[in-house]
Amino acid sequence: MPDAGEGLTEAEIIGWRVAAGDIVSVNQVIVEIETAKAAVELPSPYAGRVHELLAEPGATVAVGTPIITIETGPPDESGGPPATAGGPADTGSKIGEVTADGRIATLVGFVPAGRSGGRRARRAAPAGPAADAQPPAAPAPPAPSSPPAPLASPPAAASSNGAPAPGDATSTAPLATPPVRKLAKDLGIDLRSVHATRGDGVITREDVQHEADVRAGSLPAGSAAPAGAAGPVDGAREHRIPVTGVRRATAVAMVSSAFTAPHVTEFLTIDVTPLMELRERLKARPEFAGTNPTPLAFVARAVCLAARRTPAINAVYQPGGDGHDHILVKDYLHLGIAAATDRGLIVPVIRDADAMNVADLAGALQQLTTTARAGHTTLAQLTGGTFTITNVGVFGIDTGTPIINPGQSAILAVGAIKDAPWVVDGQLAVRKVCQLALSFDHRVIDGQQGSQFLADVGALLADPGLALAF
Repeated sequence: MPDAGEGLTEAEIIGWRVAAGDIVSVNQVIVEIETAKAAVELPSPYAGRVHELLAEPGATVAVGTPIITIETGPPDESGGPPATAGGPADTGSKIGEVTADGRIATLVGFVPAGRSGGRRARRAAPAGPAADAQPPAAPAPPAPSSPPAPLASPPAAASSNGAPAPGDATSTAPLATPPVRKLAKDLGIDLRSVHATRGDGVITREDVQHEADVRAGSLPAGSAAPAGAAGPVDGAREHRIPVTGVRRATAVAMVSSAFTAPHVTEFLTIDVTPLMELRERLKARPEFAGTNPTPLAFVARAVCLAARRTPAINAVYQPGGDGHDHILVKDYLHLGIAAATDRGLIVPVIRDADAMNVADLAGALQQLTTTARAGHTTLAQLTGGTFTITNVGVFGIDTGTPIINPGQSAILAVGAIKDAPWVVDGQLAVRKVCQLALSFDHRVIDGQQGSQFLADVGALLADPGLALAF
């Protein structure tokens, strides 16, 4: 499993694009994984034949754990799989390191073909000196026509639920997440004796706790284990959804932000009729050809202009380990745009948005939205944001109280643009009205600064001509 950066330590296998025996080429996509940031497609760094898949779909794998073995080199004379080109120098190669045969190891935890990562069935090794006499570089022999007789071994007791005994050489390594493994270790439970209730064979916390209760005598031996984390709870009327990947990272980040940064939220209702009229006129200009100038593009431009007058909006609070805290003010604006996807909320970033005009921002937003909906947003596009806009108006919502994205100090929610009664020059009229909500970290941004920024954004949207004065 490669190191995706940004402090990520694990990823979930979504699905394999190859199977054992397939021939793969360099940079061919072999697996799709989901990290805490986004779904990512991993290319193959080698050409050869897939020897073994070491992780099942749905399993959460730590960075550095082997997930696939690829046999490289030319095929042998019998037409069998390619001979393994790896040698002792291949094991443990790091990213960018050139191996003995001239290849560049681009996957963390690279291992030569034939070496298992411990997630598949373990076979008993043949005993005797003949096993040691085989040359290390010889190709793997073809499978025998009939399986050899198993080695004699003392009888082992099976667990109460029919699972293989811990010492069984043909048992598969149990699949479980690191927290579940830690729970089993704390309770003194061998995971190989625990029956998995989930359909994919992954052991859950409930499975481990059930085994512990059986051993403690609080439950009778052979009693049914609880339903798995993804199975039904009350017939067909309830079901559980595992919190993994992007959704789990979002939950952790939002809880941390809500209980770390003192949030203040201010609201402003504005008449955006002049903005909508300007939008219609700009559609006919050549610089907007092929690009739809959405209201969000104008909001993004207004945010960039208003941030020049209130730099604290683009700053972040940094607690110091020695008790001396700092406020880091950033002289660039990387604008995050919250986007709802099938896998949860993600925040792709438009870098150096303050250097773009409305046409550039409209094009960047269009590309960002298309990529996010297709699930192809990269990790690099999800990091480094300094201010976030969330457009709740696309769902018909008027306003809300957004939670600040961790590592930032403010977030702006844009509500739906609707027809509403409005007083214009002392007369009641029907106008295009929108509500804005700004949440900010009161450790960094004073009430006056937050109010000034929100008022500037509102003024630019209500009267776009004011941009000439900013």
